[in-house]
Amino acid sequence: MNILRRIGASPRERGSATGQTCPDIFELSNGDFAVIGTEMTADLTGVLPADAGRADYEGIVVISRETLIRAKADIPDA
Repeated sequence: MNILRRIGASPRERGSATGQTCPDIFELSNGDFAVIGTEMTADLTGVLPADAGRADYEGIVVISRETLIRAKADIPDA
């Protein structure tokens, strides 16, 4: 599996000059997406909606609103 491309603006384009706040979204060669964000599994697992679940091998990662909004134009429709 390889990273094909970044989805949305780079962290630098979003104002991260120090590399300390670098949420990012990437499209992978198998069609999936990889996300770099803040690990929040412990904080958010207990407040998931009743119809949501998380397997032991899954984690909850938070990205900024700006990261997702700036990625919107690059996310494929299908």
